[in-house]
Amino acid sequence: MLDNLIIGFSTLMDVYMIAAIAAGVIAGVMIGILPGLTSTMAVALLIPVTFSMPPQVGLAMLGGIYVASTYSGSISAILLNIPGTSAAVATLLDGYPMSKSGESTKALSLATFASCIGGLVSVLALLLIAPLLAELSLMFGSPEYFLLAVFGITVIASLSAGAIEKGLIAGALGLLLATIGSHPLTGEMRFTFGLPSMFDGIPLIVSLIGLYSIPEVVNIVAGRKSQNNQSVQLDNKSPFQFLPIFLKQKLNILRSSTIGVIIGIIPGVGCSVGGILSYDAAKRASKRPEKFGKGSSEGLIASETANNAVTGGTLIPLLTLGIPGNPVTAVLLGGLMIHGLRPGADLFTVNADITYSFILSLIVANLLFVPVGLLVAKYCARVIHIPHSILAAVIMALAVIGAYSIRGSLDDIFMMLCIGAIGFVMQIMQIPRAPMVLGLVLGTMAEGELARSLSLVQNDVSAFALQLITRPISLIILVLCIYSLYKGIMQHKNSAKSLEQ
Repeated sequence: MLDNLIIGFSTLMDVYMIAAIAAGVIAGVMIGILPGLTSTMAVALLIPVTFSMPPQVGLAMLGGIYVASTYSGSISAILLNIPGTSAAVATLLDGYPMSKSGESTKALSLATFASCIGGLVSVLALLLIAPLLAELSLMFGSPEYFLLAVFGITVIASLSAGAIEKGLIAGALGLLLATIGSHPLTGEMRFTFGLPSMFDGIPLIVSLIGLYSIPEVVNIVAGRKSQNNQSVQLDNKSPFQFLPIFLKQKLNILRSSTIGVIIGIIPGVGCSVGGILSYDAAKRASKRPEKFGKGSSEGLIASETANNAVTGGTLIPLLTLGIPGNPVTAVLLGGLMIHGLRPGADLFTVNADITYSFILSLIVANLLFVPVGLLVAKYCARVIHIPHSILAAVIMALAVIGAYSIRGSLDDIFMMLCIGAIGFVMQIMQIPRAPMVLGLVLGTMAEGELARSLSLVQNDVSAFALQLITRPISLIILVLCIYSLYKGIMQHKNSAKSLEQ
């Protein structure tokens, strides 16, 4: 392996490789900031650009786009309360309150450092333990995937501490919306109203844009944001003065990185789930859980460390087994095939120079987006000084463009507006939106894996239930689900007692 690393490092030192990584990082940061423009879309659009490049150069550019866009979704989440990508859903829970409290530089700095470390840890895992972790992912069957989705849904109880009833309502609404479209096995259409655009369900990005951007626009136009914007102050503090605060969170960083890598190697779960689960774990372990959702550095660091740790994790099953961990790596698989590379043992032997230079390029990309991200964020932060009428128009335009760009359908714009109206009503009624996002993200996965699990036992519910308690991994996840519910309920009771006192 040492020889392969040396070969990969010598390939990485080529000027074209460094230029490709830099171009990918800059493009990724700019794309991730804009709501609706996903990492998947960016990688897919730029794969044709890499046709004329050597494989290692093209893959380095695509890898730079992947890691940088995953990180930069946090910038708009922190400054505007609108996640640039789905990976930043948990980030806005504490990032935006910090920004409103005049700590925008602190929030952006902590998010950048956390993303960098999470990404570096995931690349280290990719280098050292890829075959072992890839074998672990093969042990997951449909029952395990179903329980993993259920475990994610149980986090709703924790995210809604103090308002658990409203959180459950939001989560149920998200699960209901996730059932729109064709049944995962039978193909039966549900709740589509005969509209072809709804046959595949509501795209997650369309939902996120509507849920978070439309209420912001309405609040700005109605003048409800004026007081908040007065409290959001730009500061000229150095980002690196917050480095000691970040370094004090060693256990949080280690735990979040581990969660992110594990979630990454499990195909189909995604960055948003990694961020939310890590956020929940940080809240449970924190000595001050009441600060979460109000501007907690712990929550922000946990979310951003985990969602970037997912990036390297998703590449582990891709490079070793040819199993994409998420939509971005599915597109990257196409990029590998186009360049004549096939996942498996040959990638680490015959094509070791290409594979290891690609992996090492991810280290450079994770380090490079720190200065690029902080520089871009500095100018993006000036958005708070834009007149409210212009800011509302810009956010609305970006929302419409982002929703349309997903599938090129006008129907998606109307879906976005409808979900935006739901989000506005939820905001007025003080119903948290994060549980609804969690229901949307995990609902499809839970339904699909449940249907597959039942079909394998010929719809025998008792046989399915027996599987859940006799399969070792299923039993472990089931215990975690029960523990998660218990902790969430206890947090709710403690919050209620503190309010009474």
